[in-house]
Amino acid sequence: MKHKPNLTDVMTSDPEKVHLGQPLSDAYDLLESNRFHHLPVVDGSRPVGMISSTDILKLVYDVEGHDDRMLRTMLDHQFTLEDAMSTDLVTVRSGESVRKVADHMSSGAVHSVVVVDAEGELEGIVTSSDLIQVLAQML
Repeated sequence: MKHKPNLTDVMTSDPEKVHLGQPLSDAYDLLESNRFHHLPVVDGSRPVGMISSTDILKLVYDVEGHDDRMLRTMLDHQFTLEDAMSTDLVTVRSGESVRKVADHMSSGAVHSVVVVDAEGELEGIVTSSDLIQVLAQML
C-alpha cells in the first residue's frame, strides 16, 4: 500500500463484539481465543464501552492457582461487563481521516478507536496494531 490509506483500509470492519448483559466470561473467551486485545461492548448496535484483556486481569489480579473453568465461574458470579469495561470511548465517524485516529492514539492514553456511522452505530475498530501494520506496508 503506497497510497495514503483511508480509514476503511485500516479499520477492522464488523469486529467481534459483546452485548451489554452478556456474561463477562463471553468477553474473556473471545479475548483468550483470538489475537485481538480490544472488544467493543454494544447496546443493540451502538457502542457503549470497550473491554480489554487488561481490564479483566485487573479484576482477577489476586486469583492464582485456579483453573480456567473456575476463573470463568468467578467472573460471571462476581462481575459484569459493566464492572470491567471502559466507557470513555474515543469514537470517529467512518469518513474521518487516519490522521485523526493516529492523533487520538499518539498520547498513548488509548490503544483503540471505535468507528461509527452517521447514526452512531458500530462500524469498525482501529487499534494501535492496525496503525502499525499500515505504517509498515507504507515503508
